[in-house]
Amino acid sequence: MAHLELSKIFEKQKLAAGKMPFPEVAVRKGWLTSLEKLLDQHGDNLANAIAQDFGCRSVDETRLLELFTSFAGIRHSRKKLSKWMRPKRRPISMMFQPAKGQILYQPLGVVGVIVPWNYPLYLAIGPMIAALAAGNRVMVKMSESTPVFGEQFAEVMKQYFPEDLVTIINGDVEVAKEFTKLPFDHLLYTGSTQVGKLVMAEAAKNLTPVTLELGGKSPTLIDRDSNLKNAAKRVVFGKLVNAGQTCVAPDYVLVPEDKLEEFVSLCRNAAAEYYPDWKNQDYTSIIDERQYQRQLGLVEEMKQVNARIEPLLPGDDRDSDRKILPRMVINPDRSTRVMQEEIFGPLLPIISYNTLSDAIAWVNAGERPLALYFFSKNDKNIAQVLKQTHAGGVAINECILHLAQEELPFGGIGSSGMGHYHGEEGFITFSKAKSVFYQSKINGAGLLTPPYKGLSGKLIKFFMKIA
Repeated sequence: MAHLELSKIFEKQKLAAGKMPFPEVAVRKGWLTSLEKLLDQHGDNLANAIAQDFGCRSVDETRLLELFTSFAGIRHSRKKLSKWMRPKRRPISMMFQPAKGQILYQPLGVVGVIVPWNYPLYLAIGPMIAALAAGNRVMVKMSESTPVFGEQFAEVMKQYFPEDLVTIINGDVEVAKEFTKLPFDHLLYTGSTQVGKLVMAEAAKNLTPVTLELGGKSPTLIDRDSNLKNAAKRVVFGKLVNAGQTCVAPDYVLVPEDKLEEFVSLCRNAAAEYYPDWKNQDYTSIIDERQYQRQLGLVEEMKQVNARIEPLLPGDDRDSDRKILPRMVINPDRSTRVMQEEIFGPLLPIISYNTLSDAIAWVNAGERPLALYFFSKNDKNIAQVLKQTHAGGVAINECILHLAQEELPFGGIGSSGMGHYHGEEGFITFSKAKSVFYQSKINGAGLLTPPYKGLSGKLIKFFMKIA
């Protein structure tokens, strides 16, 4: 798709936004209802399309991680939308009363969304929910790595939304580059930190504000007094769902040195419980050959440096459908790729520590992550971790489920991103919080005008004292 064609779609949406600059609540709720109907009637077919792109991915896993979360987001926003749209009263300084102030949340116009391949349905629908709730038009660029899903998604979207309201764009990397050049009123990108920098640089040319949902090495800290069995089960679930191809998957685990071997054993037990036959349909394939070879390369590096590697499940890699045997690697050197790059696959580094302060220092020595997980029964230690570490979001005694909470904003910090969406924060992100000052018929503004002599000057000096 050429830049000219993309520009035509953008201009069509821009014109439509100008004709309806402030869609009323009933209109926006209607848009959200159409989105819900689309998923209700075509969700399983879309899940099957995703399975085709991956080669092997359970439709039930897609229902859990993408359809369920999408339905929850739609219904939450529709329920809360009237309240979100209501102008918010703000107090006015005493010296300017009886004037009034309020915040009006106004649509931005045309929003661009760039979707990754790992959760192509949810990471398209989630931002779309927020943008439509805020009254915007939306252009969505799908990943070239999920072409079957992308084409099917585009076709069903046309049945529910006109092109000047929602448009799905498919195409290769060159199309994505042209997409980022459009002068959107806001651009949301989900993907790697490296590409996020390029997206932000291109958006800056148009002064387009961006929300970047990136990744990073999300740590898991295991406290000495934690329920070790529960921690192992939740970490293994968070790591192996979608074969580790999740932006908030536990990237590595920090465990007390005297608990290391027990934790390794418990992780192996949990994996066997979840995937008694990991070569069946419940365990997801790596998305494509390039990513598959990268995962094999990470494992090979560990072998080359004689790192201790412990299979989470028995068996060998299976080349025919790009499945990677899940493994643990114990105390890898921090200079290796598995400790420098986001893994994004079923390899789980486990690092032992002596004190909780040591573990916190390890986390803080790296880039700020998108998520942090802490398993503990100790309120004092929980408070210490929360206050002494930075992360986009935190879950206590759980992994990844904080992402599904519509009342909690989702977003990164530092190299893991900027900005938030989900729920009300998404509505605010895609709105302009416009300040409105209502002057009273009876007011003293005329007493503060030139010439600044006499009463005017005295009032200014008085207000300086009481401001």
